[in-house]
Amino acid sequence: LIAVGTKARGMGGAGIAVSHCAESTLHNPALITCTQNTSISFGGTIFMPDISAQMGMAAKHDSDADMNVIPEVSISHKINENWYLGIGMWGTAGMGTDYRDARQTPMDSGNMHMVTNLQLMQFGVSVAYKTGGLALAVTPILQYGSLDINYQSFDGSNVGDGVAQDLNFGVNFGVTYDFTNNGIDGLTLGAVYKSKIDMDYSNQLSNATQPFVDFGIFPAAMDDHLEQPAEIGIGIGYKIDQHTFAFDYKQIQWSDAKGYQDFGWEDQDVLAFGYAYAQDNWVLRAGYNHASQPITEAPSGPQVIAPGSYAQAGGNALNLFNLLGFPATAEDHYTIGGSYAFTDSFA
Repeated sequence: LIAVGTKARGMGGAGIAVSHCAESTLHNPALITCTQNTSISFGGTIFMPDISAQMGMAAKHDSDADMNVIPEVSISHKINENWYLGIGMWGTAGMGTDYRDARQTPMDSGNMHMVTNLQLMQFGVSVAYKTGGLALAVTPILQYGSLDINYQSFDGSNVGDGVAQDLNFGVNFGVTYDFTNNGIDGLTLGAVYKSKIDMDYSNQLSNATQPFVDFGIFPAAMDDHLEQPAEIGIGIGYKIDQHTFAFDYKQIQWSDAKGYQDFGWEDQDVLAFGYAYAQDNWVLRAGYNHASQPITEAPSGPQVIAPGSYAQAGGNALNLFNLLGFPATAEDHYTIGGSYAFTDSFA
């Protein structure tokens, strides 16, 4: 997701240096220091991807995986003038396709009837400390993941082993500095680091890639690790009168993450621009988010990219998994959102 929470999403995903109180618990936990008493935010994203794919000269088929509900709950609490706590549960990522109903003919495999489903949810508890304009925070993360890969192999047999699940730990760090005390009213800088989280999905990638070993395409079956990549990001926020401007840059390090390395994913640069206008008891938000595409087309020729690599004997097999199984990202998002406060404590 470009962000967790409707406020950051309304601002194009920007939120490393602009506080959304409880909603900032995962984005940059140092920003929960805006909390005055207790802040509670809950909601969800209805995710409706429109995905289609075409193999060679065969017909184009639409994926039936076109509806997902992704929940989020965040709570932040001010203990005293220096210490703050946050806790939350967030659906953070997921992707998949469903070509089971794709029509199959002698010249059309029906996109191999590929069915994939990756779901990630994170649970975290944040501790933040603020002194003057400086705020520091740490969030230990427990990540739950499930993965399912199923398709029809070249010989017509079914490849798949059901759904695999795993739990593992990571950690997020956040820091912000408010320059108000330095004579620059409204300017805030922020930075975040999110560690890698290694997930082991039993018999998923190894089963899915074994037929490509049997046909001499891959040198060996992949292992079953699919690592959530590390992220590093910086942000700038500036507020003047009723206007708030935000800019974030972050890098998602796919090329160093287990599993995604084998599929040839590259590091992803993400730019987020956000704007908010506040008037009385309502706020209007708008934003733009651009993320470089982490997937590149693997060469289809016979060249060897690296000895023993999965791109040898041509990269069509990698392209197949990346495009049929995990069409990961949209490069551009344009967003609009808003808030209306019914009372001082409910919006």
